[in-house]
Amino acid sequence: MPEIRQEFPSMRILRFPATFWLIAINVLFFLIAIVISLFYPNFIDVVALKPSDVMHGKNLWTILTSMFMHAGVFHLFANMISLMFLGSFLEKIVGKKRFLWIYFISGIMGSVFYILFSNPNIPAVGASGAIFGIAGMLAVLTPKMPVYIMFIPIAMPMWFGVILIMGVLWLLTISAGLPIGNTAHFGGLIVGLGYAAYLRHKHPHKTQMISNHFSR
Repeated sequence: MPEIRQEFPSMRILRFPATFWLIAINVLFFLIAIVISLFYPNFIDVVALKPSDVMHGKNLWTILTSMFMHAGVFHLFANMISLMFLGSFLEKIVGKKRFLWIYFISGIMGSVFYILFSNPNIPAVGASGAIFGIAGMLAVLTPKMPVYIMFIPIAMPMWFGVILIMGVLWLLTISAGLPIGNTAHFGGLIVGLGYAAYLRHKHPHKTQMISNHFSR
């Protein structure tokens, strides 16, 4: 007789894309933080990345927790929309495990860059470092893929879109003084660019096929 296997609902849930789980964790962490903050207003100090604290050996866990905390609904929405489109696409190209590695390493490197090159007394939160790591990989693996950035109704190649958004964020920081973690973005971006360059060197034929396919 053929073997009959029963798949439990919990096992089917585990098959969801890693991007889905990352978005769910970010949203859940944000909601939990709101509830906790009602009773413990200083909770943000426990999860936000403050360079001066980390450099003195305090709150080292914030290198990770800050990646899942956001400064407001719009901040969360903007990052999760970016993660949904960019992350789900990259995950299909490189696979779940490799995608998760690049997400966390980019986010951690973003935190390290923020600690080293930003105002030590200004705390930071957000998944932007990890998201820029994803964007950096796509800029190398699918450089000519047409994308739409922000509210610009004209498609542009992926590589240019990444440069444009980085430039706009730096310009907003310089001209309007907005507290944007550009150094964290840059740290994550370097990881994504570097790893994608490694993949192109190790798997030149496969990566070229991917690049050609998404250049149409």
